[in-house]
Amino acid sequence: MIAAAGARVCRGCRSGHLGPVLDLGLVPAADFFPPAAAPVGLAETAHPLRMDLCGYCGLAQLAEDDTPAEEPRGIEPAALREQAADAVARVAKAGLLHGKTVREFGSPHGGTWLPLLTGRGYTVTDGVADVVLDCFGLMHEPDQRAAFAERAAATAPDGLLLIQFHSLATIVAAGQWNALRHGHFAYYSMSALGRLLASAGLSITTAWHFDLYGGTVLVAARHGRHRPDAAARKILAREAEYTEPHAVRGLQRSADGHAGALRRWLDRHAAQGDRVFAYGAASRAVALFSLAGVDRGLIAAVADASQAKQGRRMPGTDVPIIAPAELVAARPDLVLLTLPDLLPEVRARYPELDGCWIVDDPADSTVKGG
Repeated sequence: MIAAAGARVCRGCRSGHLGPVLDLGLVPAADFFPPAAAPVGLAETAHPLRMDLCGYCGLAQLAEDDTPAEEPRGIEPAALREQAADAVARVAKAGLLHGKTVREFGSPHGGTWLPLLTGRGYTVTDGVADVVLDCFGLMHEPDQRAAFAERAAATAPDGLLLIQFHSLATIVAAGQWNALRHGHFAYYSMSALGRLLASAGLSITTAWHFDLYGGTVLVAARHGRHRPDAAARKILAREAEYTEPHAVRGLQRSADGHAGALRRWLDRHAAQGDRVFAYGAASRAVALFSLAGVDRGLIAAVADASQAKQGRRMPGTDVPIIAPAELVAARPDLVLLTLPDLLPEVRARYPELDGCWIVDDPADSTVKGG
């Protein structure tokens, strides 16, 4: 976002108190997967990727984004579907599901909670609703203040707004620097989220923590001023040490260490003659592959269940994206899993690859077997 005088301002509070906490330099666009036959061009590695932290409201945010938004739609992981069902069940158990209408602000990553609500008797609407859902959708909005105002306007006066987000505290504590990517404009702590909600006339009433992605939070908010309950206050207290500027800046060390460790691991196995593949053509893997200098000599191909990504290649590399059946047929020595949450699902689905799985863990300087 650019102020009239040319200075950048916070996407949430509009202040100019922004400071860089993570700078990955120039990397390929995280959501543009070129056809496999297309030559690798300089433009694929010429997009700045940096995270700023607002010193006033505490919102971590994408500093700038000059990339095209062409992300092929992914396949919703089983872990995400299971967590969604668990989340709705917890909200219902807390006695918070009232009214008759539901509206969802979706995410480009796929998935929906609507069937879980219509199965409980709700009717879907595009207008004002009794229950409004946003699961990983808000982060994709460049103008955060406007996005929160839009969701507030969609929530009935006595309605419930449910927002799920990948916690900044988790990102920092687990060294998940690769959560930073083009098209993801905000990274929320619950305290920063609370300030954004307050600017739209809402407040947090309760919250739930889930293990998905290492730690996600589901917040319930209502119009007016409400004191968060004990569960929400516990999450707020737990995140405090990880949302200070000095803690968030630790993501830079995580990025440098992770990319270096992966490159050394790949070089060692290439020297041994091992055939290494990967699974999960995820946007979070784009910057990692770029920083580690990955090519087909190190990773032969990346398998992905999304047909929209098959026949393309990882941005900025010559590494093709193939179907999982091709991965199984290739009989790889090792398979680097770029999305740790997928491990139970892929192990069950592809028993032929048992013993091949290696989990990519940004929190560790080593690469772990699955």
